[in-house]
Amino acid sequence: MALFGNKKPVRTTEVVQSSGENRKPGMPRSGRLASVLQHARITEKATDHTARGVYVFDVAERATKQDVKQAVRSLYAVTPRKIAIVNIPRKNIRNMRTGKSGVKGGGKKAYVYLKQGETITLS
Repeated sequence: MALFGNKKPVRTTEVVQSSGENRKPGMPRSGRLASVLQHARITEKATDHTARGVYVFDVAERATKQDVKQAVRSLYAVTPRKIAIVNIPRKNIRNMRTGKSGVKGGGKKAYVYLKQGETITLS
């Protein structure tokens, strides 16, 4: 038996069918839009904005404006007029008792602007 033969190894090729979606890795599909909106952000500033038709949500790190728009449409049955996404920076914190330092996690929040007269019931 020779070490170097003329035969080439047989390679098998698998056909991978695409679902037809052009989306970034890690982004939810339409069936998992509930994971885009993590929860409503209840703060004094967010409560003041609610009177003007602006609602604030904490969203997933990889969520885009289109993802937030689809999630609000499907979960609350309203169409947003505008969406603004803001990154929340990580902050260094220090424990006063032990002196150890750590990091307070950041995130992302989305301001969802609704049309005049439309509301979202937050529970």
